[in-house]
Order: sequence, then structure tokens, then C-alpha cells
Amino acid sequence: MLTVVVPDEALRTALGTEPDVAAGRARLVTWDLAGDPPPGLDPAEVDVVVAPNSGMTPERFAPLHGMDGLRVVQLASAGYEHALGLVPDRVTLCNGRGVHDAGTAELAVGLLLAVQRGVVDAVRAMPEGRWEPRRRSSLADRRVMILGYGSIGSAVERRLAPFEVDVVRVASTRREHDGLVVHGVDELPALLPRVDAVVTVLPLTPSTEHLVDAAFLRALPDGAVVVNVGRGRVVDTEALLAETSSGRLRAALDVTDPEPLPPDHPLWSVPGVVVTPHLGGNTDATGPRLARLVARQVARLVAGEEPVNVVREPLT
Repeated sequence: MLTVVVPDEALRTALGTEPDVAAGRARLVTWDLAGDPPPGLDPAEVDVVVAPNSGMTPERFAPLHGMDGLRVVQLASAGYEHALGLVPDRVTLCNGRGVHDAGTAELAVGLLLAVQRGVVDAVRAMPEGRWEPRRRSSLADRRVMILGYGSIGSAVERRLAPFEVDVVRVASTRREHDGLVVHGVDELPALLPRVDAVVTVLPLTPSTEHLVDAAFLRALPDGAVVVNVGRGRVVDTEALLAETSSGRLRAALDVTDPEPLPPDHPLWSVPGVVVTPHLGGNTDATGPRLARLVARQVARLVAGEEPVNVVREPLT
């Protein structure tokens, strides 16, 4: 029998009717990895751990090292850099690719529209009753770069399609995707001066940290919008603050560096900038999508197949 630790009762309930659970081929145990194991659970018998979506400090990863039979750790998040070095080397690490695509893509497009069409300025004017109509830039006919063209990036493109934009796709290396060109990051110097907005959905890696730096931002044309729904440290905060404070660029940030953004940070009050508190995947669609992913993983493992969404194979 496969023993699967899940972080909460909601996920356990959602998985309770799955065939492998109902037939007794897998059992579910609720434990969020905080405190002692629940009564009746021998950590040595655990095969799979589904990690909580938030609050995974190094201390919360510590119980994994006492699970001698642990085979797979399933993260709810698409990002996995926080788990590297904390999940035992002998364990397969899987991320939540696909779970947060819709919510993050929705927010990315919403933030871009809010800045481009002046919604941000209108909301700030409301408490003072200021009526300030002026011509704004349309999203239609603009060129929008998606920086980090993977699962979430393609979801952003699908939602941008009805807005009649020209999409510029960028990933780590140049390739074709369904007959469309995906540019490599080495092409950024030539691409940036010709785009009106950049939506970054990049994970945090040594090669992406501060990729959006002063030189990157200087290459953008006046009035361009930077939307970050990936990881905060992909963007050099001080460089972005300088460009937005001058009014040359605008920005919408769902992730920041530092995060959370301190209450006295100047970015909160810069005109043309909107900050949301890491809302991308925090929707009521996340739970059912995570349940479907975990159900798929359980079915594959019970059948003796390899898991999906593997981001790190066992190292030992």
C-alpha cells in the first residue's frame, strides 16, 4: 500500500474517492509537517509527501529526513528553488506545474490592463474624488514580451490572444513551439527596444536572478510596462524604482524583492506602479487542480510508473 501524506483535510477529502484510495491501494494521512507526526503514522512507512503550499520553512522540511522509505515529494508550487537542498537527495522532487497556470496568467493580464488603461491611477484618484479623463494607451496593437515561455507563459499568451497583441516569446534558448518562434535570452538586447510590455514569469535560478537589471530596463522604450508574476528577485528592485520614479517606465508587481514589501518602501507610492501581495496562484481553482495532479501521481506510482512534473531526480 502506498502511504501518502497530505497537508490538509480539504485535499484528503478531495482524494478520498479516487480509485486507488477507495480500493485500499493507497492510504492518505493528514500532516502539514509541523509538530509531531499524527498518531498511527510511522514516518518510515511514508512513500509520498505533498508539501503545504505556503510556510515551508527549513524546519518544516526537516521531518522528511526521518522518512526512510520516502520516494516522492510533491510541491504545490511551480517554483521549487526553496526546496532544493532541503529535500533528501535520494528523493524525487516534483513541482506543481499546471496547478497555478490559469490564476497566474489571469492576474498577469489583469495587471497589464490595469496599468495600460489607467485603472491604477483612477483607483488612487477615487478617495479624493478626482475626475481626470485623458487618453490612454490601448493594449490592442501593442507588442508584449512573455519572458519565461513555459507552462504559465503559454497560458498568458492564450489569454492575451483576444486583445490583438503581437506576442514575443522568450525562453532560455531559442526553439520553435507549435511552429512559432521562441527567442533565446541571448536575443534580449535586440528585442527589448521593440516591445511595449514585458511579462516575466521566470523561476528564480542563478541565471535569472536580476536578469531584469538596469541595462535590461534602459533598453525598453519610454512608457513600457514591466509585469512580474514570477519571482521577485528576477527584477533588480532599485533599478526598477529608479526607472518608475522618473516616470519613464511603469510596472505591475505580484512578487517583490524583498517580499513582503515593507510598508515604508517607496514602490508603494510611485505613480504608474501597482503592487499585489503574491496573489497569482491563490485562487479557488488551485485546490481542485492540485487534487487532480496528486491523484495522477498516486495512480502512476501505484501502477509502478514514474511520476510527472519531476524537477529533480534522486541524487543518490
